[in-house]
Amino acid sequence: FAFSQGLESAFELGWVSDEPSLSHWLSGVLEDGISCCELPVIERLYRAFEHQDGVAVAEWDDWLAATRETAELAAEDSRLGASLKRLLGSLDLLPKHEGLPSEDSLTPLLPVQAGYVTLFAWAAYQRGIPVRQAQLGFGWAWLENQLAVACKALPLGHTAAQRIIEQLRGELVSAVEKAQRLDDDELGPALPGVALASALHETQYSRLFRS
Repeated sequence: FAFSQGLESAFELGWVSDEPSLSHWLSGVLEDGISCCELPVIERLYRAFEHQDGVAVAEWDDWLAATRETAELAAEDSRLGASLKRLLGSLDLLPKHEGLPSEDSLTPLLPVQAGYVTLFAWAAYQRGIPVRQAQLGFGWAWLENQLAVACKALPLGHTAAQRIIEQLRGELVSAVEKAQRLDDDELGPALPGVALASALHETQYSRLFRS
């Protein structure tokens, strides 16, 4: 609830100012960002956990970290990861021998400072949630968070937020289907507007959120 992923800055700059422009912004982030970054990597991390492949997990965790284009976006990912790790630890859902090498590898199954997406994929794997449902859950959580930001900072009414959910519901399903078709060399977000908004947010005078 403390992070907006640059959306608060987009409000301040006037890029997003009402329900239609917010729906358009979120649709673009879903199409050009999440569908070709977080969602497909969740599947790759899940498969790596299935095969106890700590090397692959570390590589994809590093890859995700490299896609965070500003200090705030990087900090958001690491802080959310740390929070989720504490929660999973309290629920006894972390690897039993955390920090020890995974099977046939010198690399721990979970990186010590794993990011949010990596730990989300781990939680889904541990709970036996199918990959597609995990991807849908991640996308839904992202959308609800962005709309919560808008309800606080735009402001956006809750009825308008529900309309946007209804508008983007089909796009979220399509984003998951797209993510499942992509090869490794097709992955990567293309969100220059989000990166610029996030960078400008670092010096925004009045703000409610940490990103």
